[in-house]
This record gives sequence, C-alpha cells and structure tokens, in this order.
Amino acid sequence: MTNTTEREAVVTITEPAAGEIKSMLAKEESAAAKGLRVYVEAGGCSGMQYGMVFDEKRDDDLTSELFGVSVLVDPFSANYLKGAVIDFSDSLTGGGFKISNPNARQSCGCGNSFEA
Repeated sequence: MTNTTEREAVVTITEPAAGEIKSMLAKEESAAAKGLRVYVEAGGCSGMQYGMVFDEKRDDDLTSELFGVSVLVDPFSANYLKGAVIDFSDSLTGGGFKISNPNARQSCGCGNSFEA
C-alpha cells in the first residue's frame, strides 16, 4: 500500500511544480535521494497548515512518482490531503507554490492554512 500510481496519488503535482521541485533538488547536494514530503500539522490562522520539505521515505508513507518527482505523504496527512493538487507559478505577484485542497472547508487569505 505504500506505492501508488499517478491515478491513485494522494497529492498530485503539476508539471510546473515538478520542474521547480527538480530545480530545487538539484541545488541541494544532500537531497539527491529524497522526495518531496507534503504534510499538514496543527497551526496557522485556520487551524491546520501545510508543510513541504525534502525528506527520505518512511515505512508507512504513501508515495507516488509524478513528472519524475517522488511525493511522500504520511498516513495522518493523507486524511486531509486526498485529492490535493500542488501547482507553481513564477509570477511576480502571487507566485510560488499553491495547494488546491478539496478537503478544506475554508482557507486563509495567505493560502498556507485551512480548516478541515
């Protein structure tokens, strides 16, 4: 149950997001064997906040490979992130990573936290 295909991925990433992630991984020497961990934790202005970090796979992770990027999600976070999409824009205004989460009843203005 730890490996999934693109159709079954807990979190999907767009091609622009994958390109930026690969670029960031290439600049970080210690990240060569790591994937993108996407998680949620208590905090933020709406109760839960998103986090992303380069990390190694853990035994209970749900994993997927999208556009050449390994995406890792722990079981707790998967409950909140199922169906979420991560996109990236290099726009001067509003640029950066954006998470669209169908499980969020309400999101804050900054887009970094949500209410489940």
